[in-house]
Amino acid sequence: MSGFDPKAWWRDARVVMAKLPSLRMGRVPDAPALPVRDPWPGDANRGIRLLKGEMEFGGAVRPLTPGGWHDGGGAPLLRATAHGFTWLRDLRVLGTDAARLRARLLVADWIASPPADPMAYRPDVVGARITAWLAHYDFFAATADDSFRQRLMARLVADARGLSAAIPAEEQDARALTAIKGLIAAAVALPEHTGFMQRALRYLPGEIQRQVMPNGWHIERSPAAQLTALQDLTEIRELLRAGQTQPPQELTNAIERMAPALRVMQHGDGSLALFNGSQQESSTLVSLVLAQAGRGGRGSPSSTEGGFQRLQAGRSVLIIDCGEPPPPGADRTAHAGTLSMELSIGRERLIVNCGSFPAGPPAWQEAARATAAHSTLVIADHNSSEVKPDGLGRRPTVVEAHRQEANGAYWLEAHHNGWKKPFGAVHHRRLYMSASGEYIGGEDVVEAPQTLSFVLRFHLHPDVQASLRHDGSVLLRLRSKASWELRAEHVQVSLEESIYLGGSEPRRTEQVVLTVPAHAPQHVKWAIIKGGEDRGGHPPWAVVDPAGQ
Repeated sequence: MSGFDPKAWWRDARVVMAKLPSLRMGRVPDAPALPVRDPWPGDANRGIRLLKGEMEFGGAVRPLTPGGWHDGGGAPLLRATAHGFTWLRDLRVLGTDAARLRARLLVADWIASPPADPMAYRPDVVGARITAWLAHYDFFAATADDSFRQRLMARLVADARGLSAAIPAEEQDARALTAIKGLIAAAVALPEHTGFMQRALRYLPGEIQRQVMPNGWHIERSPAAQLTALQDLTEIRELLRAGQTQPPQELTNAIERMAPALRVMQHGDGSLALFNGSQQESSTLVSLVLAQAGRGGRGSPSSTEGGFQRLQAGRSVLIIDCGEPPPPGADRTAHAGTLSMELSIGRERLIVNCGSFPAGPPAWQEAARATAAHSTLVIADHNSSEVKPDGLGRRPTVVEAHRQEANGAYWLEAHHNGWKKPFGAVHHRRLYMSASGEYIGGEDVVEAPQTLSFVLRFHLHPDVQASLRHDGSVLLRLRSKASWELRAEHVQVSLEESIYLGGSEPRRTEQVVLTVPAHAPQHVKWAIIKGGEDRGGHPPWAVVDPAGQ
């Protein structure tokens, strides 16, 4: 039979069998045998919106009211979040009876009329829902009447049985870890169902090995996915300890490796860089996840497999994406941002990528993934990777970077061949950061059989005020009143509108654009200098090599 997948057929058959009433074994417990803890903070502002019947997530809002579960419209991420009930922590943080009753009402309504939306039964969504219901049981269910608690426990058992049958999940990214976490939470709270733990531990080590690279980077090469996966793995470790089950060594090792890699993606404000579908995330949450992960080295600022380079000197942090895009199956949220960069000064961001709008309309999501939404070079309005709804098509097959350090200064040379197929072109980027961190020099070169038009984009954080000077330089003022200057050599410089999607809602901002027509030399030298002065004693747009030439 053409297209027949025996693994998928057997998984679907197990799920159907798990739902058959005649196969339900054992009584439904009155309450969880062991408590499950939610270690992550809620958001009081989101909790207040939930009391008003609105759920905010990923920069978008959807109604969340009793009877509204059957609305299958809206962005997939919003639907998955609604059915996953992770928002219960946002009600819990309010600590009021109104919040408790609202949580109970919404859970009871979902159980009484399970939605037809297939999203509600995707393994990672079921895993998130099981974990959330158990973790907040004492908040919304412990004081409820016997009838509600019995219905809740019956649904938990049924969902756990279905999830056990659905594992291994079809999703090939971090969502598979969320599914396994849910089954382990069920195994801890429902120990009489011994098969749950056995099945989860059967697949957990292999899933970790597939998703976490030896140096600790997650396969999706996304700071957001790195954070989410590390959250799930630390929760799994604590669940196993609560259930008096020895965590597998693969789990312990992965957590120890992933924490240092996550630190590489932190800007000076403690929140995350905006690569491959990421938003800033709360610095408090990032710090808490790292604290939960426990001790671990600071991690290498670069790595062959991770592909990100971090240059840090003085108060400046420069993070550059120098790796190949994630492989098919793990590229669902990947961006066409190869060799893009972000620069922060202390706790303030200066140069950024636009970020992502994961719960927004498809057109917005596609625009945020385009090369033009990143601080890098764009040839003839073509993306360096082909952006598709389910991942990437054409993409760079060669991305290389070489880094040197001397006396506190950094040199980085990188290139990629993402435009090889349409134009036969290779993009070379050379970067230099002085030991003081107050001088960043760059040179971008297009190597191709023919001359091509291209632009360099430097997206600015919304808190940065930019003004174009008569000499073609751009004055950049931070909120702290510190001033920097962006200069470029023999190129058209302009200020254009941009959008920042790194926070809780879209914000207008600007971008500095360096435009090179097809008949011009195929290279641009530029520099970003504190106060407009050359503190390093170099020409204002020089990229200094290790020999000082």
